[in-house]
Amino acid sequence: SLMMFCIIYVFTMTRDTKDTLIVSYCGAEAIAFLKVYGVVPAAMAFMVGYSWAANHLSKRALFYVTIIPFFAFYALFAYVLYPNRHNLHLEQFAPTAGASLPYVRNLLRYWIFSIYYITSELWGSAGVPLLFWQCANDVTPIDQAKRFYPLFAVLGNMAPIVSGQTTAFVSKWIKKLHPHDEHLAFENTLKVLTSFMMAAGGIVMVLYWYVMDVSSAQAAQAQALLSKSALKKQAKNDADNSKKAKPGLLESMKILSKSRWLECIAVMVVSYGLTMEFTEIIWKATVKMAFPNKQDYMEFMGNYSTVVGIMTVLMLLLGSNTIKILGWRVGAMATPVLMATLAAPFFAYISFGDMHGSRQALMTALTIGTIQNILSKATKYAFFDPTKE
Repeated sequence: SLMMFCIIYVFTMTRDTKDTLIVSYCGAEAIAFLKVYGVVPAAMAFMVGYSWAANHLSKRALFYVTIIPFFAFYALFAYVLYPNRHNLHLEQFAPTAGASLPYVRNLLRYWIFSIYYITSELWGSAGVPLLFWQCANDVTPIDQAKRFYPLFAVLGNMAPIVSGQTTAFVSKWIKKLHPHDEHLAFENTLKVLTSFMMAAGGIVMVLYWYVMDVSSAQAAQAQALLSKSALKKQAKNDADNSKKAKPGLLESMKILSKSRWLECIAVMVVSYGLTMEFTEIIWKATVKMAFPNKQDYMEFMGNYSTVVGIMTVLMLLLGSNTIKILGWRVGAMATPVLMATLAAPFFAYISFGDMHGSRQALMTALTIGTIQNILSKATKYAFFDPTKE
């Protein structure tokens, strides 16, 4: 549970930071372009590399080879790249007045921010879905999974509450120390938050070693109780299994593509992702209009993450009972129905409200969009994910 907590703690902190950097320097509309042409190719390359490493490394080595580069990059970015950003930015790509797609040129211009965003997106895919659940599946017997997995989710999803408040507090505190220098304030904020992230990453690595040691000791103890004949049979089975070649990446993809169930789940996941993108990009642009200062933006996103965490925990406690009582179909439909119901007034207000001429209209649009995003994410974690699984 503490491992999951720390992984989500880091994810929440990097999510708030990457959004602040890209939205502030490149514009919210740059996010969609960066995800398609940056995150997707990087994710494919990561998947190929991870698949190769999984066939050549032990479980422990694979875990550390995967996790260490992420934290090494975050440390490098906070303490080296960002402080020297003025020497690293490619000013020759700065968009000229009236240039088409200026955000594309800005993504190249601020390339270190683009890499930070891509790395943080990969961490979101590698942290909990890959590293944590692989460890949990390795050490948790199947008959105990139903008992412990919901506990992992509830305790782990308290991390956004702590992470969000950490981000908001640090941003507010350092802004008071440097009230007249926004860039220095953000640089120091980044260094402090990265220090917290390094500590969380260290805890994850130590806990993984401990959990695997305990699991190995229990397995050895169980084997010692077996009779000699059973032990020989077990050794023979292990030898036979080790001779079986693991399916390669392409072979695995072919096997999965034959499943009608997985095709439908893939469409569900992609549809959710697209829907969140359509609303989040416009919402983040609205947040930037309301809070143009990076420190204020960061503080707002920290408080937003806290509320998402609180709502997620409440929804998780409610979700399992709702699905048990009302059935799978109600649980599966809850997320898309809620998202559509709340997105409609948000888009209407964005389209017809006078956000540029009235601060009150801007804040009203921001409030509607924030509620929509919070409840969309909370219902996703509480209803969409369990029914999908």
